[in-house]
Amino acid sequence: MKRNKLGLWLLTALVVGNMVGSGIFMLPRSLSAAASPAGVLLGWGVTGAGVLMLALVFGNLAIRKPELSGGPQIYAKALFKKSCTLSALAGFMSSWGYWIGNIAGYVAVITTFASYLSIFFPVMNSKNVLFTVGAFELKAGNAVTFVICSVLLWGTHALILRGIESAGKFNFVATVAKVIGFFLFIVIALFAFQQSNIGPFVDTRTSGGETVGLLGQVNSAAVATLWAFIGIESAVVFASRAKKEGDVKKATILGLVISLIIYVGISILTMGLLTQSELQRSQNPLVDAISSILGSTGGNVLAIVGLISLIGSTVGWVLLSSEVPYQAAKQNVFFTSFTKVNEKGMPTVALWISNAIAQVLLLSTVSNSIANAFDFIIYVATLAYLVPYLISSVYQLKLGLTGETYENGKGRGLDIVVAVLATVYSAWVVVAGTADIKTFLLGVAMIVSGIIFYPFLLRSLKGKKEEKNIKQSA
Repeated sequence: MKRNKLGLWLLTALVVGNMVGSGIFMLPRSLSAAASPAGVLLGWGVTGAGVLMLALVFGNLAIRKPELSGGPQIYAKALFKKSCTLSALAGFMSSWGYWIGNIAGYVAVITTFASYLSIFFPVMNSKNVLFTVGAFELKAGNAVTFVICSVLLWGTHALILRGIESAGKFNFVATVAKVIGFFLFIVIALFAFQQSNIGPFVDTRTSGGETVGLLGQVNSAAVATLWAFIGIESAVVFASRAKKEGDVKKATILGLVISLIIYVGISILTMGLLTQSELQRSQNPLVDAISSILGSTGGNVLAIVGLISLIGSTVGWVLLSSEVPYQAAKQNVFFTSFTKVNEKGMPTVALWISNAIAQVLLLSTVSNSIANAFDFIIYVATLAYLVPYLISSVYQLKLGLTGETYENGKGRGLDIVVAVLATVYSAWVVVAGTADIKTFLLGVAMIVSGIIFYPFLLRSLKGKKEEKNIKQSA
């Protein structure tokens, strides 16, 4: 019996739980502003096809290169010769950026949880000042929010320390609950759908004072869905903890299908519940849409679904964020201390350091100025997520072209085609997601900032090598 291992459904729940997070609640509004209904549909078609190629790449690499576990960023190391200095440097830099991006990401999920909880507890919005230090004022609502966010963070921490299976099962329950909730939304929306709201089906949009045609809208819609597929790599990150290697590919594709059904269904059906103008003005389109049918009670129920969704996403992303540096350290591209685990096999050092950084970032809940800075960090972290996808696609293409792992050549041609399509899509997403030169340069700076710690990595690896030599000579 394989204890503390993840089966197919727990892996699938991690994929769905991490892909379908807080973004789903605002996506219908973003899409409506970017494109007409026709543009939205075509945009989802582009996204679905592109992400499917990525899912196939991730699943294939998990089977062909099971020793390279820990996530898409780890393939940066494998692009270069094993003894090459660039191998360790590329692996470290990619892992560093991806790790920091993940931490910022789940802090955003936790703070979003607090905003939904404030619907039921108005005290979290209280403006009463508790005390003042210079120009800083601590308001009661901010203090309560900070405490709640911290409790969720460290509660998740305690749960994960109990073992991967316990955390996986908790995430599974939360994911099933939110999937049921979103599917109920889809069913209700189908019966209440008003075709008149969705018109005109093909229409122009404006951007920067200029009229945007259908093709431009498709591009905008596809960019708007950029964050919908972040998390598709979740099963790959936990490949070494899977009960079966083949489950990683199955979970990735199955999780993608479930997530796309939810995303596409909700984004399209919401257009049938609210007019285009109402949708574009809405600050909470899903709640407004369901409230138009079931009243405020329906809105509250959807808010509860949102809370469940965010709790599950928190568990999934904290798990992933501790696993990334742990697996990278096992691959000798991160600090050796991050390989330490407890009796349940959970990476304690990686978990403690990740959540300590997250706790500092949670100060964004007590200061508006820090909150603005934090939002900026999230904004420029785009590359940290997207570059590993491009790296994985290029690495799969390399395997296909060189024939490595293809002893009899079976499936090689198809894998090359998939890798080419995934590479083209990933490159487009990187360019589109960081089209603003300032965003691009700051995103690069965030990833490159890890170079400061690279000498410590070399020292850590040197100490590990010397320790190994001493043991061998003893």
